[in-house]
Amino acid sequence: MAETAKHIDEIVDDGVSWYAVRLFTIRLEEVKAFFIENGLECFVPQQYVVVEGANGRPHEILRPVVRNLIFVKQAAGERQFRKIIQDADYKISVLRKSKDSQEYALIPHEQMYEFRLMCNPEITMRKFLSSEEARMKAGTEVFVKFGPLKGLSGRLVRSSKKYYLLKEVPGIGVMLKVSRWCCVPAEDRK
Repeated sequence: MAETAKHIDEIVDDGVSWYAVRLFTIRLEEVKAFFIENGLECFVPQQYVVVEGANGRPHEILRPVVRNLIFVKQAAGERQFRKIIQDADYKISVLRKSKDSQEYALIPHEQMYEFRLMCNPEITMRKFLSSEEARMKAGTEVFVKFGPLKGLSGRLVRSSKKYYLLKEVPGIGVMLKVSRWCCVPAEDRK
C-alpha cells in the first residue's frame, strides 16, 4: 500500500502537456537517461512481471509495458525540444498531429495526469492496449463518481464480460476494471 501512495505522490498535476516519443532502439533506459540529463521529466508505463531468479524461485520485477514508447514532459519550448531530439544519438521520433504535419502532438495535461494515475503498477485489474486496439473499442464517455477510481474519466468499455474504464493517449491505452454503477455520463459530471 505504501508503494501505491508513493506512485500517486510522484504524479503532479502541474498543467504541463506531454510529448509521446517512439523509439527505434531497444535502449529505453539510455534514452530516458538522455532526456533526464537534458532536464526533461519522463514517464514510462510499467507493470510487475514474474521472472525466475538466480535461485530458481519466481519473483516480481517492474518492466516497461512497451519498450518503444516514452512520454516526455513539455518543459521547454518546441524549438528547444526539437534541438534536443536532433542531438540525440538514438533513432527516435516524436508523434505528430497528423501524418502530413510537422507539428508535434501534445497530450493535454489532464489526460496525461489521469493516464499516469491509471498506470500505477500496484493496480492488478488493468489491461494495456495498442492505439489501434483502443480505437476499436466502442464505449460511452463517462466520469467515475464513486469508488476507488472516483474523479477519473474515460470511455466505459466491455471486455470479457467485465466493464473497464479506458483512457487513451497517443501510442497506448490503459483499461482499469470498474463497476458501471460507479460511472455517470461525462455530460452529467456535476
